[in-house]
Amino acid sequence: MGGVSRYERFYTIPEDVRTPIPYAGDRRGDPPMSSPHGFASVRGRGYRPWQVDAYADALSHDRDAAWERAARLTVLAREMEEELARLREVVAGLPPQTYETLGGRARELFDLGMEEAAEVRAHAQREARDTVAGAEEAARRTEDDARAAADAVRERAEAYARQRLLEARAEADALRAAARRDAKELSGAALEEWRGARRRGEELLAVQEKEQAGREELLAREVADREAALDARYEQLRTAAEADLAAEERALAEAGEWARHHQEEAEARAAAVLAEARLHEERTVRETERVLREHGERWDTVRAHMDHVRESLAALTGRVAAADPETGRAPVDPADPEAGPLPVDPEAGPVPVDPEAGHTPAEPE
Repeated sequence: MGGVSRYERFYTIPEDVRTPIPYAGDRRGDPPMSSPHGFASVRGRGYRPWQVDAYADALSHDRDAAWERAARLTVLAREMEEELARLREVVAGLPPQTYETLGGRARELFDLGMEEAAEVRAHAQREARDTVAGAEEAARRTEDDARAAADAVRERAEAYARQRLLEARAEADALRAAARRDAKELSGAALEEWRGARRRGEELLAVQEKEQAGREELLAREVADREAALDARYEQLRTAAEADLAAEERALAEAGEWARHHQEEAEARAAAVLAEARLHEERTVRETERVLREHGERWDTVRAHMDHVRESLAALTGRVAAADPETGRAPVDPADPEAGPLPVDPEAGPVPVDPEAGHTPAEPE
């Protein structure tokens, strides 16, 4: 029966394979376990992940060990069957032992030995079959226990993961709702501030437009007064020029009368008088044109200043300045180097015209 002791290490199933080892708490002094498998509950919602992982690893290790032992037992059974077949062939090939040379008592003793050997062999075969069956049953039981424990651990892990996912989604929804409330409050405050700024800008624009309208009205009256004064001055100069021309014509007529007696002297004097009269007329016309041109330049400067003021008010309130309906020009941009000279103070009046700038032709001698 030495074969049994030779292979007994293969079919002896340790108790720790059939019974999972419980884990008694964590390393930080947790309270006694409340789970059937030795897991410490965490705030009533689950188990500690490291304990679940350790338990699953232990089950996997036990399952692998059971599979390894089952494989070894399978190999052992196959080897024993091969050994049994070989021994049967050897026994079948041996000639029958008769021991006829012995006496009757020896043959009886031999027969008893053969019967005992047959019984021992049958008992050994039954024990071997029982051992193999027990090993296979233990392996199946261990595998079933490991699979059930792994399924339970997986179900608990999946339940824990689902719970954590639901909690994370709820927390994310709460954070999203809080962010939306904060964004709505900030947007409302910004909108209210923008409305206040717009209201203040409109009030400031109304005040500026009112002041600008007053300035424009005052400037229009001043321009009208100056235009009337220039028109009167032009009429005065034209009347004086016509009077001078009439006087020159009279002088020319007198000179013609006088020239009948002094033809050469009269012609020279008449030419001088006509030249001086034409020169006086040209000076009068140039002076009038200069006054009108200065008036036009001053009016353009005033309009440019008004456009600049409108553009500044539009920049403060966010409005786009429209073009002048009378001139068709857009407001002057002070930052544009090609926009022309900067506007001057509209309160300064136009350059006064010297009423004595004209020249009165000399009376004929």
